[in-house]
Amino acid sequence: MKALITSLLLLAGLALGSPVQAQTKIAVVDLKKVFDGYWRTKQADGQLKERAADFEKARNGLIEDYKKANEDLKKSSEGLNDPAVSDEERDRRKKDLEKKLQDIREQENGIRTFEQNMRQALGEQQGRMRESVLKDIRGILDDKAKAGGYALVFDLAATTINQTPVIMYNTLAGTDSDITEGVLKQLNANAPPDSGAKAADTDGKKSDGDTKKPDAK
Repeated sequence: MKALITSLLLLAGLALGSPVQAQTKIAVVDLKKVFDGYWRTKQADGQLKERAADFEKARNGLIEDYKKANEDLKKSSEGLNDPAVSDEERDRRKKDLEKKLQDIREQENGIRTFEQNMRQALGEQQGRMRESVLKDIRGILDDKAKAGGYALVFDLAATTINQTPVIMYNTLAGTDSDITEGVLKQLNANAPPDSGAKAADTDGKKSDGDTKKPDAK
């Protein structure tokens, strides 16, 4: 929080034309755009969806078994009070019904446990993926910031705990100080041919450092 306040004060200093302006060079980046556009993010999302589909298939199998067990229990309960059967047979059916009821309760617990484990496993995989991707992004971003001589880099997509933008107004987006496209281009430089990342990167957008101002006429 102290670092955020300090950074915002520096921005205020720039706006007021204080001596900070001569000392501090600031860049901006749209971290959400970089994160979503990175080929490894898309690859990891695909892997996560495949695993989720496998989990869902297994869960559906458990639920189908549970439904069949309930149907069997219903049929067994209907024959419990059949007046044509002997007391001995009725006792046997009652014990069989109690056993089936116990099995169904165990199935219910098994499904709940499976769902909890499924959510935990998917959450952990997503967390590892996000951490790995952010590590890649941070490495490229740090290199670009140092090469450009920037003292601060602000995330244009950052929001507060109340989901309001951290940066309400800026004049740096889309300028040479916006390193979003440059970071994304470098991240996707070695993307696999089937990822589609390179094609998306060459759609006519210019990265930072490639942006040229129109010649004065």
